[in-house]
Amino acid sequence: MALDTWLIYLLASIGLSLTPGPNSLLALTHGALYGARRTLFTIAGGVLGFSALIALAMFGLTALLQASASVLTVLKWVGGAYLVWLGIGLWRSPALHLQLPADDAGRSNWTLWRQGLMSAMANPKVLLFYGAFVPQFIDPQRGLLAQFAIMAATFASVECCVEYLLARLAFRIRPWLARGGKGFNRCCASLFALIGIALPLSR
Repeated sequence: MALDTWLIYLLASIGLSLTPGPNSLLALTHGALYGARRTLFTIAGGVLGFSALIALAMFGLTALLQASASVLTVLKWVGGAYLVWLGIGLWRSPALHLQLPADDAGRSNWTLWRQGLMSAMANPKVLLFYGAFVPQFIDPQRGLLAQFAIMAATFASVECCVEYLLARLAFRIRPWLARGGKGFNRCCASLFALIGIALPLSR
């Protein structure tokens, strides 16, 4: 990948990972309940689940792009519209209010890992989002598999770091989510809409 394209993708991945979702909420909850170190098992399961879904999206996109180069243009516009739609939904969504269950204690590390994995795998929006997200950064003149591998590794690394940070800051972030979560949602929504509008027009 070109360095400038990768840097834009990195910033977009950070914005995506910071957006409230099932796995970030799970990392926040487990961080508050079990501490950051044990929550690494939750994070590892989630990253594995995300990687599996990303691989599925990649194989599907590869088949489409190999069938017709013009498909990329269509995917960019359809994907851009989907990102704008997601941004509108996130803009309207309420702030998260995290409630810690009083009886949720004593779980094994294997259980935490499995919960992280299932939380990611049970979220079909990852497939849709990644299918909309990836085409905005693809250069059809370069190797597709290499680009996909770089993007998957980047996203997985960013997601892991963000979720670990959430686990570390669990008790401090919970009150902030209740007070300022609405504004944070709107910042992320604006980022999605910006990507959805700007990137299809830039190529």
